[in-house]
Amino acid sequence: MVLSHSPLHDVHRGLGAKLVPFGGWEMPLSYPTGTLAEHLSCRRGAAVFDVSHLGTVRVEGAGAFDSLQAVLTNDLTKISPGRAQYTHLLDDDGSVLDDIIVWWVADDRFDVMPNASNTERVRSAVGGTDVTATRAVLAVQGPGARSRLAAAFPEAAAVARFGVQELDLLGSPCVVAGTGYTGEDGVELAVPAEAAAAVWSAVVAAGVSPAGLGARDTLRLEAGLPLHGHELGPGITPLQAGLGWVIGWKKPGFRGRPALEAERDAGPPRRLRGIALDGRRPPREGQAVLVDDEQVGVVTSGNFSPVLERGIALAFLQPALAVGTAVTIDQRGAAAPGAVVPTPFVPATAAA
Repeated sequence: MVLSHSPLHDVHRGLGAKLVPFGGWEMPLSYPTGTLAEHLSCRRGAAVFDVSHLGTVRVEGAGAFDSLQAVLTNDLTKISPGRAQYTHLLDDDGSVLDDIIVWWVADDRFDVMPNASNTERVRSAVGGTDVTATRAVLAVQGPGARSRLAAAFPEAAAVARFGVQELDLLGSPCVVAGTGYTGEDGVELAVPAEAAAAVWSAVVAAGVSPAGLGARDTLRLEAGLPLHGHELGPGITPLQAGLGWVIGWKKPGFRGRPALEAERDAGPPRRLRGIALDGRRPPREGQAVLVDDEQVGVVTSGNFSPVLERGIALAFLQPALAVGTAVTIDQRGAAAPGAVVPTPFVPATAAA
């Protein structure tokens, strides 16, 4: 399989990044500083992630709003041009084919941002043009993200949470959105491919540390955010994942709605919950969750929390299990004690 490369590929190689396959792309997992340091740089200061592997499907023209409104779960009438919205594309059985951020850039232009491996699936569903190869996306995240970014690009640093704005950065037309996937504040910069290296350099020169996908994953886990292929995917509905708020129940039908309505009325057979272990050993996907030696669920994502300094997990559990319930996770035959806890595991840090 031939892997796609980010416009920043040579920059990452020059920084000594460990490059790995991810969703059909070769992307930086970590830099010589290591995932732990990169994670904490985002929690305590500011980090920049190359997320160019995410897709961009541009839907524009007079029918753009109607086509997206008819296919995606969330209700675009809740927002307006210059705003972003989290939404889902469902299968007929109500399960999540992809979770998506829609950037409503202008009256008749939407940039739809699917997960890397789902770009063509989403483009086929919503129409539009795949423009992924024409741009890079830099996610600048952390409590110090805006204050440090302001030294290089003050207008970008001022874009509001879930705001979307077209800006000129270093002489290039860019789109900046107040979104991210770390649980911290920050913005994402969609910049032309040919300007990506210069924008990256300016961001790093402003005191923002490079961070790889390893830290991005541990950060999103501490924030209790779902990952497609783990907490979302075949057989998993938004209601099971605790994301019922992305369903626009008041708007006309969308794919998967009848199945979702039936599950809403009957109650989801399982719910996504957080588990914090007593010890440091990280739980892993697929491990059984037990109560009194009886399996009550399964881990979907698990790792060591650098902030809490203990193992944490997201898991689908029986819906009756409440926060505070004592559980154990079967870690290859060793029972690791813990408890069901609310998410996020780690709340966002106050702006620095």
